[in-house]
Amino acid sequence: MPQRMTSKYTVLTILFIGWIVDYLDRMVMSVAIPFIGADFHLSAATLGIVLSSFFAGYALMQIPGGWLSDKFGSRKVMMISIALWSVFTLLTGLAWSLAALLVIRLLFGIGEGSFPAASSKAIAEQFPQAETARAESTMLSSNALGVAIAPLFAAPLMAVMGWRNMFMVIAVLGLVVAWLIYVYVRPRTNNVQAVASANAAKSKMRMRDLMKTPTMWKLVIMWFGLDIVLWGFSSWLPSYLIKVRHLHLINAGIVASLPFFAGTISMLLGGWLMDRVFVGREKYVAIVVELLGAFFLFMMFQTSNITEASIYQILSAFFLYFGFAAIWSLPLKILPVEIMGSAAGMINFGGQVAGFISPMVMGFLISASGGSYSTAFWFLIIAAIVSAITGLTLTNAKGMLEAKVAGSAEV
Repeated sequence: MPQRMTSKYTVLTILFIGWIVDYLDRMVMSVAIPFIGADFHLSAATLGIVLSSFFAGYALMQIPGGWLSDKFGSRKVMMISIALWSVFTLLTGLAWSLAALLVIRLLFGIGEGSFPAASSKAIAEQFPQAETARAESTMLSSNALGVAIAPLFAAPLMAVMGWRNMFMVIAVLGLVVAWLIYVYVRPRTNNVQAVASANAAKSKMRMRDLMKTPTMWKLVIMWFGLDIVLWGFSSWLPSYLIKVRHLHLINAGIVASLPFFAGTISMLLGGWLMDRVFVGREKYVAIVVELLGAFFLFMMFQTSNITEASIYQILSAFFLYFGFAAIWSLPLKILPVEIMGSAAGMINFGGQVAGFISPMVMGFLISASGGSYSTAFWFLIIAAIVSAITGLTLTNAKGMLEAKVAGSAEV
């Protein structure tokens, strides 16, 4: 049936809600993991593998998910992805053994893995290029907000009904979002055609060209390093607060949420500044804020004062999520809409490999250190430094990619 074109800001709101539910579905696991560990009698190292199993499937689907979004459209891919991850959220609550839990979480990641690239492509379809950094950072600020809300949502729900029923309740939210996308999200054809026309000489660029572009791999490494920090920090912070800082479940949920509220504000501010103030200087912003985030993370686990530790957590997250906005502003400003899904999938593949590695490595480091989290946090600090150093090697990123596209168009 014919439908009136939905406002781009309505679409942005729906995408934002979709990401919130995405993060609720995956991040409540971090709050539930100490209790799942107690029920299944699992060590910290084994719990790290459970946390990482999701990211194995999630990472595997990043590049295929981007390709599917470019081929079949962002709307279809988002709907199917959300429906699948909702089913596996439900099944998480029904897990009967460690093996079942690992398989369910792996399939959960595969189901959810197409959503990031599809949502970035939807932004490119809905907004003119001059507005994409703000729109993308607004949408992705939901990442930090979802992490912030998850402990506040999960802790009281789990206290009332247990971790199994909590996952079943959350599964329903995903199905609601899939329906919203089905009803309201449509590509803005005129915008797509205008961008395609502006990039007519460059439209021959394909996935193979991206794979041959050094700048793209540097962006992958930068995002890999930063996501090592973000996923390690968010996955283990609730357990750290409960086991090392000795906070009660509800209090740990509140304290664990505060850094990610700061991250939400940081991403919204970062997106605005990337479009208005730091145009052409995004890599320098990313380098500075990542190093500041690493410094405050170091200060967090060095202090014995819980109030100071909470302040350092907030400052660390603020700067790290500012780096999130800076890194993701680059591909949206450089690349044509036609291959945005593939490019986003390629970059996010690096991030989700990090998501697979980081919780697992931290779990092994915590176990090897006899329950100490210091070595695990040093692992995160080193990853942030690697990301910042990689950023220093980015030279004339726009020129390099445009030359690659032009060269492809001439062949």
